[in-house]
Amino acid sequence: MKRSLALAMLLVSSLAPSARAANEADYKAAYAAAEAASKEAAGMRNQWTVTVSALAAAKKAADGGDFDRAVAAAREAEALAKASIFQATSEKDAWKAMEIR
Repeated sequence: MKRSLALAMLLVSSLAPSARAANEADYKAAYAAAEAASKEAAGMRNQWTVTVSALAAAKKAADGGDFDRAVAAAREAEALAKASIFQATSEKDAWKAMEIR
């Protein structure tokens, strides 16, 4: 329950709108952070497909000049990647508790 709540709070806080319009620099910073987290998740063999989709949506929005939407999608991708990292880490040894003895 605590893990679900923490993940939900992470996702909600990452999607909160900013007070000003985003620009290309904001997008590049958000995308770089999301891409790094996504690569880390991939290295753990736990990259979620929704993360890849969110990164693609961020790039598409930025290519169209909609940096507010691009930053929001990049932040969503980062939150998803961090959640997948959390999942991989927390479940790394959890299978042992379910092993039939």
